[in-house]
Amino acid sequence: MSNSVIELPLIQPESALACCAPLAREPMSADQAEQVSGLLKAIADPVRLRLMSMILSHKGGEACVCDLNDAFDLSQPTISHHLKVLHQSGLLDREKRGTWVYYKAKPEAMAAMTNLFATVNGTPAGR
Repeated sequence: MSNSVIELPLIQPESALACCAPLAREPMSADQAEQVSGLLKAIADPVRLRLMSMILSHKGGEACVCDLNDAFDLSQPTISHHLKVLHQSGLLDREKRGTWVYYKAKPEAMAAMTNLFATVNGTPAGR
């Protein structure tokens, strides 16, 4: 029996969301919804949503794993797993510095997510 590892492709949020007009402007196709749902699933977990918020609001817009661990009643490997999911979804960049890994939100991912929920003059786009 083979113990092969299946590598999941990284989702590129800028391409996944660039394909889509704001939700309020026109209906999304089934293929577009499939692409975007991976990104939304990544941040739909309460821990990952909090991690994104903590990183975005941290000084300089980046945070070390060591800055994030104490905010949760979870083990460091569990926090690292959640950060890995956010990174693999294309929402975070990461950089190893010494023994620590620093995370920063990808600006293009944040812009694409913002565009997805864009409205015009306080009303949904196109209405």
